[in-house]
Amino acid sequence: MCMPRRPSGGRRFIKPQPLAFSPFMRSLALASRRKLHHHQQEEDSQRSEELMSFDQKLPTSSKKEKKEQLSDSSDEEDSQGDVQADFEFFDPKPTDFNGVKILLKNYLDDKEWDLSSFVDLVLEQTTVGTVVKVADDEDESVFAVVSALNLGRYKEHKCFRELKEFLLQVCSEKSIASDLKLLLEKKAKDVGILVSQRVMNLPPQLLPPLYDGLFDEVSWATEDEPTEELRGSFRFKWYLLVTKIYKLKNPKQRKPRRGEEEDEETVFLKPEDELFLQLSSWSFTYPMRSQLVTSQEMKNYQLMGLVMAVEAKRIPEFRQMLNSLID
Repeated sequence: MCMPRRPSGGRRFIKPQPLAFSPFMRSLALASRRKLHHHQQEEDSQRSEELMSFDQKLPTSSKKEKKEQLSDSSDEEDSQGDVQADFEFFDPKPTDFNGVKILLKNYLDDKEWDLSSFVDLVLEQTTVGTVVKVADDEDESVFAVVSALNLGRYKEHKCFRELKEFLLQVCSEKSIASDLKLLLEKKAKDVGILVSQRVMNLPPQLLPPLYDGLFDEVSWATEDEPTEELRGSFRFKWYLLVTKIYKLKNPKQRKPRRGEEEDEETVFLKPEDELFLQLSSWSFTYPMRSQLVTSQEMKNYQLMGLVMAVEAKRIPEFRQMLNSLID
């Protein structure tokens, strides 16, 4: 007997508590927002003016005030509140293209690649994948996206070839390069690219059901898809994750001044990434050219790309850890 999929129309979360920021993360978010405002003036579409990518702070406002606040940089210091909103989960659809593309803009650092086609694949896979929106928002802005795409199934697509080339290029650790190449080539049919991106202050209470929903859908797809080939494409043995963290520059050389707290060596922009890293079979980092923020508090940190390989059999453990972390 197949378990029912989530009901159409989304799963309602009523007035979740906002994410609380430390002074460090608040400064990080505010600096990101300044950079976003400048970038939007130069090249983003009207749609992107109403949505911020991950690592940006979402100002408190109604949807009617959102655009006005984003276009007025003088309001930055007053927009440190958090959003109180009802969020819903939806299957991806073509009209989510602009919102998802904004969220994934720096997915492969500053590399020029076929991101549009990658987004199309995410949106076309409606049985496995979720976008998060605010209930009754006429603009249907996308606040988060999560999905898992089979490497082997899409290996002939240009965007996946470029993704593979990028990962092999940035992996400088010889001991890991062979493992990475194995997953990208010979074992590609067993590997799911776990795509997860969101605005920075999405309520953390949404994370467990968001990931639970994804992994439940993967399980359901192994039974519900119309062909054996499609069902088999969701029988993942591995998940490959591409994400971002901040690493302290020269940690061994830095000593806190009297009265100062010791700087964290690693800052995880998404709390679940720390859990994935703990459960990963291997991982590597690489310096990113696209630095998302510039602030006094971040002067000792460098934005790094983080790639992790997690065996699918560790996912139940991850789900339990995430629920415990958020609770």
